[in-house]
Amino acid sequence: MVDKVDFMCSIDSDIVKIKVLSVFGTRPEGIKMAPILKRLDSDPRFISKVCVTSQHKEMLVQVLNIFNIIPDYDLNIMKPNQDLYDITSLVLLGMRDLYRTIKPDVILVHGDTTTTMAASISAFYMNIPIGHVEAGLRTGTLTAPFPEEANRVIVDRLARFHFCPTETSIKNLLKENIPEKYISLTGNTVIDALLMVKEMVRNKEPDEWQEQYQQALTAIKDPQQKIVLITAHRRENFGKNFLNICEGISLLANRFPDVSFIYPAHLNPNVRKPVTTILANHPNIFIIDPLDYAPFVYLMNRSYMIITDSGGIQEEAPSLGKPVLVMREATERPEALLGKNAILVGVEPQTIFETSSRILLDPELYKKMSKKNNPYGDGKASERIIQTLYNFFISKSDR
Repeated sequence: MVDKVDFMCSIDSDIVKIKVLSVFGTRPEGIKMAPILKRLDSDPRFISKVCVTSQHKEMLVQVLNIFNIIPDYDLNIMKPNQDLYDITSLVLLGMRDLYRTIKPDVILVHGDTTTTMAASISAFYMNIPIGHVEAGLRTGTLTAPFPEEANRVIVDRLARFHFCPTETSIKNLLKENIPEKYISLTGNTVIDALLMVKEMVRNKEPDEWQEQYQQALTAIKDPQQKIVLITAHRRENFGKNFLNICEGISLLANRFPDVSFIYPAHLNPNVRKPVTTILANHPNIFIIDPLDYAPFVYLMNRSYMIITDSGGIQEEAPSLGKPVLVMREATERPEALLGKNAILVGVEPQTIFETSSRILLDPELYKKMSKKNNPYGDGKASERIIQTLYNFFISKSDR
């Protein structure tokens, strides 16, 4: 059914004006969509509108401020104790009303969030073409991660345009019989964003973010201090897995008292409670509030290694030459594993402890893992995405 959609673009003199509505709701989406939005704003061939759902409002606002993005529409769905049912229904209905009002030629969504899935279903119901940024990522297990793997599979079945970060993601889509003509290799826009922000913070000092770094500031300012950056927040790890993760970090902190472990902890109580209960009393573990993206990039670059369950950091860290331990049972981003920049360690405390210890103690292993190797792009992904959209729409208008 998607293949039969007719495209209607606004015509201004001899220029085809393509009306693009970009929809996102979380901080990672905001980071990865920002380079596209900046390019759309400066390109006279497009009319660019932005809708945020505010699935993660406070953390999303940080990103919007960094990139100076002002949304045109805000569904403002965030509320205390919201669950997947709340997010899905509110986005589905909210986007229905917005699509009827602005009638976009195409929507752009990113990745695998519930916002992305619900906005795509809503657009599909109205025959609005969908462009999926970061298409084709797969673990092969529908519940790993949960619900992200299911979300990305659903969106790729509905999308017209599939903007793939790697050859692996293209192969995944071809196996699922997605037409090759609707698949583009673009690289990952997170590299575009990372390079933009890295330039912003090039000459900054850590105490410019003193309030955010809190007690960890002394460690960051000491160039001789080894820092291990920790992030963990995924829904699939809530509960026992988080207790295991914290236990593994606790073992590490005890084994390496001269290493500083910095953990910008998500505000979700499913994260905060086990983190503060198990880790707060260690003198070399610094639990701080979530960071804005700019100081977070600074901290990634300052770190010796990173332990995470984040998808985006798996993509960013190889560009910075930082070894990554991935605290998940499976990853949809195998390229860093194949490139030896990352190791999949799962969530068992002893495995986290032993693997991290090897990297901290073995200079040769560290050297191999810290080679800058960027399998996810060259910083021009957003440029390719926009040109692909334009080429398709202009060819339709000439018929």
